Amino acid sequence: MDLGLQHKRVIVTASSKGLGKATALQFAKEGAKVLISSRNEEEIKHTAEEIKAVSNNEHVYYSVCDVTKENDIDRLFETAIAKLGGVDILVNNAGGPTPGGFGQVTDEDWQNAFEKNLLSYIRSIRLALPYMKEQSFGRIVNISSSSTKEVLDGLILSNTFRLGMVGLSKSIAREYGDSNILINTVGPGRIQTDRVTELDQIAAQKQNLSIDEIREGYKKVIPVGRYGEPEEFAKIVVFLCSEANSYMTGQNLVVDGGTLKAL
Repeated sequence: MDLGLQHKRVIVTASSKGLGKATALQFAKEGAKVLISSRNEEEIKHTAEEIKAVSNNEHVYYSVCDVTKENDIDRLFETAIAKLGGVDILVNNAGGPTPGGFGQVTDEDWQNAFEKNLLSYIRSIRLALPYMKEQSFGRIVNISSSSTKEVLDGLILSNTFRLGMVGLSKSIAREYGDSNILINTVGPGRIQTDRVTELDQIAAQKQNLSIDEIREGYKKVIPVGRYGEPEEFAKIVVFLCSEANSYMTGQNLVVDGGTLKAL
C-alpha cells in the first residue's frame, strides 16, 4: 500500500524517545520530511541523527521545544516553515502527567497537566490549521492514553485531561472535515516505554512485588500476551496521517493488544 507520505511535511512533538521517536522514525522511513522536538537539545539532536541513519532520510530536523511554553511552540512552527516549507501532518505528543489519585495531586499538578497534556495540543493545532486549510489537506493525531476508554486507578490527571483531548479532536474533526483535515486520537495501552516502566515501578513498590512480577500480572490480562512495541503503535499513527486514510476522522482509538473490555 502506498501511504502517499513521500515529501509530506511532518511535526512530531516530544519525540526524543518512546512513542514520539518511534512515530517520527516511521514517517522518515516513508520518505516524509520530519521535524522532531524535545526540551533537551542534546537528546533531540542525537535522536535526529539516529533517525537519519536508520531511515536513510536526510530530511530529519529538530527543534528544542518545551510544549508547556507558548513561545517554544511558536518557534517550533517557525522552524517547520523554514526547514520543511509548511505543515501537512501534526502528531501531538507529551509526557504523561504526574501519577496519583485525587487526594495526592496538588493544584500545581493540575495546572501543569493542563498545560502539558491539553493546552499544548490546542496551541499546536491552532498554528497548524491555517496551513492545512489553505492546501485542503491535513492530518492530525493526538496521542492520548487508554484512560480515554477506561479510567486508570491512580492516574486522575490522565483520566481528566486525556478525555478533554478526545472532545477537542471530535469537535475539530466536525469543523474542518470539509477542508480534508482529518484528526484522530490514539491511545497506547501497555507499550514498552519509559513511562510504562515508571508506572510499573510505582505499582511494584505499592504492592511490594518485583517489577517482573508486575509485568507478568499485566501480561496475563493482555489477550496477545505481551507488552506492545513502540513501532507497533507508531505504524497505526502513520497510517491515520497518510493519504491512505481518507475517511476516518474524529475517532478515539486504543492500541492495547485487546486489553480493555470497554466497548
